[in-house]
Amino acid sequence: MGRFALEGVKVLDFSWVGVAPITTKYLADNGAEVIRIESAARLDVLRLAPPWKDARPDPNGSQFFASYNTSKKGITLDLSKPRARELVKKLVPWADIVAESFTPKAMRKWELDYDHLRQINPQLIMLSTCMQGQTGPNAMYPGFGQLMAALSGFYYISGYDQDSPCPPYGAYSDFIAPRFSATALLAALDYRRRTGKGQYIDMSQYEAALHNLAPALIDYFATGRVIGARGNASERYAPHGAYRCADEDGNERWVAIAVVDDAGWSSLLTVLHGDGSDSRFQTRQSRIANANAVDEFVTTLTRTRDAKELTDQLQAAGVAAYPVQNCMDLHQDENLEAFDFWHWLDHQAMGPSPYEGLQHRLSRTPGALRCAAPVLGQNNDEVFSGMLGLSATEVEQLKKENVIF
Repeated sequence: MGRFALEGVKVLDFSWVGVAPITTKYLADNGAEVIRIESAARLDVLRLAPPWKDARPDPNGSQFFASYNTSKKGITLDLSKPRARELVKKLVPWADIVAESFTPKAMRKWELDYDHLRQINPQLIMLSTCMQGQTGPNAMYPGFGQLMAALSGFYYISGYDQDSPCPPYGAYSDFIAPRFSATALLAALDYRRRTGKGQYIDMSQYEAALHNLAPALIDYFATGRVIGARGNASERYAPHGAYRCADEDGNERWVAIAVVDDAGWSSLLTVLHGDGSDSRFQTRQSRIANANAVDEFVTTLTRTRDAKELTDQLQAAGVAAYPVQNCMDLHQDENLEAFDFWHWLDHQAMGPSPYEGLQHRLSRTPGALRCAAPVLGQNNDEVFSGMLGLSATEVEQLKKENVIF
């Protein structure tokens, strides 16, 4: 294995939940030494979220948390206590990057904001990522990605009609914003390499999310049209959606199909043995204009077909198609297997568990999931005794006082 791209970069990670932990995971999986600071006094909510090992709720048994915190070390400090903040300040000279994702008041109240920390380490790079940035009328609003996806407009355009929004899976903006924050950190590292100067990054998750709705925003400015929920309907393709196939072992199976042009439509009919004589289906534009009727027609033809076999036949005929996969399918997917996507890591509490692999491959510095996520305080002794030089007696006393907690 080659060198890691971010080998030698050191990160103090105060973040929690999704956006910032995913951001620092990118850094950690590519070689950065990341120390995650948590507290048992106020657990990261993902430690309280399933799936848990053996379905038993346990802050050290959440695969949800573990997935976002690979390759990191973990310590525990109750930052409401002055002694805990003193220990943090002793770690700041070691760090190249500090990352946090609280509402703006938290780090300021603790005097751990950028203005204070750069007095300790002038070359420090700091990332603050909260819902709507550090300033502005809504800066103090707390929340999670579900709320941000609603505020950003994703929930307005998802679903099948305006009366019953059907949001995209999960805290959607949480999966978007880390791409921006990680890239900003890399740019800041490059800037510091060239100038010797650190800088502060105020990353609003609201603004990051809006970039992914650019087509809808541009359409409004150009035409005045407000795009609403249309399910899987497309302005360019018909059929375009997921179509139910024959059930398998009592479970629904579906296949996603997108037809671009008349040739694709003809190929689809051949595979499905369908009669395309309906006048509404004769041209691409007429199919788009009658998309609901097209969907009903296609469903009558796919309903008895095996999803996997049908997919193979459609792809062989040049029609864009793929089965709608569930979690079990993904763990058995031959393409993911060929790319060695799933990695098994030995977690201290959960034992060997599967993790999602890297989403990119750097040929010279490939990166790796170097270790499983830490259990609460897993590296306390290593950091407080090893890095800060506290005696075993001091560490025990700080634990009794719930400073190391």
